[in-house]
Amino acid sequence: MSTSGQLPAVVPAVTAELVEALSPRLRKRLDAGVAKLAGRPVVRDGDTVRIAIDDDTDLELHAPGSVVTSADAVRCGCLLAPDCLHRAAAVSAAPVADGIPAGADEDGGPRTPAAGRAVAGESPRQPSSPVPEPVPEPEPEGPSAQQLGAARAVFEAAAAVLEAGTDGAGAVLQAELLRAAHTARLAGLPRAASAAVTVVTGVRAARSADPAYRLPDLVEALRTVLGVAHRLPGAAGAELAELRGTVRQPYTPDGSLRLYGLFSEPVLTATGYAGAVTWTADAEGRLYTVSDVAPGGAGRATGAADRTVRIGDTALTHRELSRAGLAVSGATVSPSGRLGAGAGVRAVRASGADWRGEPLERLWAVPVAEQVRRALDGGPHDLLFLDVTLVGTVREASGDCLLADCEGLALRLVAAHDDPALPHRENLRLLAAALGSRLRVIARLAPGPLPRVLLLAAEHPSRPGVRVDLGLDRLQRADLPASAVPPAAAPVPDEAPLHLLRRRVHQAVSGGRRVLAFPGGAAGDPARLRRSGFATGAAVLDELHATAADRTRDAFGRLLPADTPRFARAWLAAACYTGEVERDLCATAWGFRSGSDLDGS
Repeated sequence: MSTSGQLPAVVPAVTAELVEALSPRLRKRLDAGVAKLAGRPVVRDGDTVRIAIDDDTDLELHAPGSVVTSADAVRCGCLLAPDCLHRAAAVSAAPVADGIPAGADEDGGPRTPAAGRAVAGESPRQPSSPVPEPVPEPEPEGPSAQQLGAARAVFEAAAAVLEAGTDGAGAVLQAELLRAAHTARLAGLPRAASAAVTVVTGVRAARSADPAYRLPDLVEALRTVLGVAHRLPGAAGAELAELRGTVRQPYTPDGSLRLYGLFSEPVLTATGYAGAVTWTADAEGRLYTVSDVAPGGAGRATGAADRTVRIGDTALTHRELSRAGLAVSGATVSPSGRLGAGAGVRAVRASGADWRGEPLERLWAVPVAEQVRRALDGGPHDLLFLDVTLVGTVREASGDCLLADCEGLALRLVAAHDDPALPHRENLRLLAAALGSRLRVIARLAPGPLPRVLLLAAEHPSRPGVRVDLGLDRLQRADLPASAVPPAAAPVPDEAPLHLLRRRVHQAVSGGRRVLAFPGGAAGDPARLRRSGFATGAAVLDELHATAADRTRDAFGRLLPADTPRFARAWLAAACYTGEVERDLCATAWGFRSGSDLDGS
């Protein structure tokens, strides 16, 4: 096991402070120091984590609550301390804390990065007892000078990471982005700060060959942080409030709730959090979540399902709740549907409900196109409740995926998580052998030019009334129908032209500006995009390559520094264009083009 997986989380300001204190000579050696630290023995003793630098020298991190919050909490026993390389290398290898104490929500309830509440065609439920409406704060007319400075710092630091790519974004560039994230959080820009931390975590995962690393996630994080920082100077009112974001979600009373378990899913995030989230629904089809997410790795994600739900006095585990029910009094609920665990909340076990019986049946009764439109429009959740028939597999560049028929659509079912510690991919492989099975499933929309979903839970292929949480339960070959045979893989269809632009966007994140600056690197791609009707995409791609290759020289013929902000803006335009076109293609693939199609107008 690597050292980084055993270290406590470190707040961004500490990493930035220790790296900045290094001399220029030691900064050049920082990446090598981080690599040498990997694999060194690590011992935990209460709140202290001790790393054996060598036979005679130890480095200690004092981490109350598993988070290092000050530079003084990192102590080294070498002769050069406190100005040594070891302290900076340790915090650069450790997970990044997001600045909020783990498990802390506004009402004391658990936190989770993956939770939501949905309404099946209705508005959010009002509290059952009168509650004073909060007085809305006046919307700011524009960002403050402090916020403008913080946004500029975030944009410049993120642009530097983009120019270097994951291969070149070492610990020094990461520390600069973490410093900018800390500045943004102090300036009241939690959304930009959180996205910047996600970028650093993704870069570290890429550089360490973490099996959980996904390039599309890092691309999305970079697009978010650059987009927020770029738009903020000209924002005002509601747009500014949306760009600023919120640190914590308030919990409001929601009276008494009668909930029915739907499924549980493991949570394993790029920012170093892990655990489980259990989804429940009430009799009216609204979705609520109960979560147990804290700093940790894959081991915590697989074990959290058997932990007791932290609401009231119930002794239910997450795995049990996903098949049973819950009666809650004095409930508090966040805007995203997360149930609070405050002192006044009471909960007891209740009976569950079958997916094919009331009241859960109504979740599958909503037309598929309406569910997809709600998810694409930024609804309260992106879950889809589908009836599918398994018809085989289809071969893609990333591997085989399960092909199913869903109301006449050729739907692709893919694993929700690629981490080998989770059973998603193995369960998908076994389901692919159950050809002809008609199953009711719960999945998460994966926007793209073809109908595609991340499979989360499904009915058992051979035992009616039994359901399987595909991220927690492991199917066995004996669970398959007796007539099951391995399916033959179908070839992947022709590549969508938009992929030409998406590939360049991804290549820039991996290899940096230099991979797009090679002469002839995009020969023919803009022309193919124009022939396919993507004239704007072709122009965006031309600008991206032009900014990557633009290097001017001074009077003596020496290369001047590249225009990093210009390249970042060109990349941001390409990433945003790709995302919007993919969203439209996704809507078309699922059978609608706009909301008017579903309204019958």
